[in-house]
Amino acid sequence: MDTERVVDLSSVRTRFPGLRRTQDGRPVVFADAPGGTQVPRSVIDAVTDYLANWNANLGGAFATSARSDALLAEAHASAAAFLGADPDEVVIGQNTTTIALHLSRSFARTIGPGDEVVVTVLDHDANVTPWVRAAEDAGASVRRVDVHPEDGTLDLDSLDAALSERTRLVAFALASNALGTITPADDIVHRARGAGALVVADGVHLAPHVSIDARALGVDLLFTSPYKYFGPHLGAAFGRRELLERWVPYKVRPAPDALPDRWETGTLSHEALAGLVAAVEYVASVGSEFGEPGGDGLRALVTAGMRAITAYEGSLSRRFLAGLSAIPALTLWGVAEPDRWTERTPTFALRLDGVHPRALAEELGRRGVFVWDGNYYALSIMERLGLEESGGATRVGFCHYNTPDEVDRVLAELADIAG
Repeated sequence: MDTERVVDLSSVRTRFPGLRRTQDGRPVVFADAPGGTQVPRSVIDAVTDYLANWNANLGGAFATSARSDALLAEAHASAAAFLGADPDEVVIGQNTTTIALHLSRSFARTIGPGDEVVVTVLDHDANVTPWVRAAEDAGASVRRVDVHPEDGTLDLDSLDAALSERTRLVAFALASNALGTITPADDIVHRARGAGALVVADGVHLAPHVSIDARALGVDLLFTSPYKYFGPHLGAAFGRRELLERWVPYKVRPAPDALPDRWETGTLSHEALAGLVAAVEYVASVGSEFGEPGGDGLRALVTAGMRAITAYEGSLSRRFLAGLSAIPALTLWGVAEPDRWTERTPTFALRLDGVHPRALAEELGRRGVFVWDGNYYALSIMERLGLEESGGATRVGFCHYNTPDEVDRVLAELADIAG
């Protein structure tokens, strides 16, 4: 995780119309980024322009259809630049869960009794149940990797114990959408490869916070959701080319069978594709204005933008973690030390003594601070920490369009409620 110089990114707020919302005469604090970010005006304009001027299906012998064909190619190229991949290694779909379920069905055809699948208790269930169901369908077994409950980090000894010569696939999260924990991806991939297993990474939560390079990570599949990185609602995944060519997809005829079309079923949301292109261009613009690109092209600008975002968000994390220590009635799950900010994203799972997580979220909402509560589909970690039956946790999550003043306001509201 990058720790380079911190550049003030607060001026980007003017590009996000949603951030102008007020409540009771005060600006709203959007501390709900882990559930989906706000979008810049350029994304809204791109979606509107497509629907107003270019709306058509693919493959037609006329201008609007040709533009839609070109847009599909642009979307793959943009997602590839964001993920560190080639365009034909990108799979776009309705959402990450849908893509994962689609791919896992095909994976099930490649395994059988005696084989094993490894998942972790830290993951969003979209990177757990698809592989568990695949194992069940094939008669294979499932092994689960534990965490260190005191700080929410993945237990690598537990991973080692779960791996064997029968392991066929290891699925893990690059970062926890519940606790904010960033996992040691290089170590996990090295261990999984040593067992001869395929590796699946859930990058959905990490994607808006840290630059992702799927090929450098050495994974076989990697999932992201553009609506978590300033775009519209859809899913964009990386798949290693050899794997995408070898597995058999479930799709109708006579759809194209060559990459990248091979794994994309039915008609995509073309307007969302336009928004995806604009979202990646927005991240690149952050790199151009605030970053230090190490080369030419879209990928270099995206990487520079994400480095600037990582450093700025680190300052927000340190500020929030330091402030939490002054509110003893609050309990934080996950990495709590400000100097360990590189081990987490600015996402914080909290419980206030004697207050149900939903009640705390509602009270913050009445005060103009928007947060999430519950399990956020990270069911296994909430069960592991003993929080699920009592409502999970209240989740405060920042991203690069938040400000230090907003962090202070959230802390002040929490302290006032606790008092």
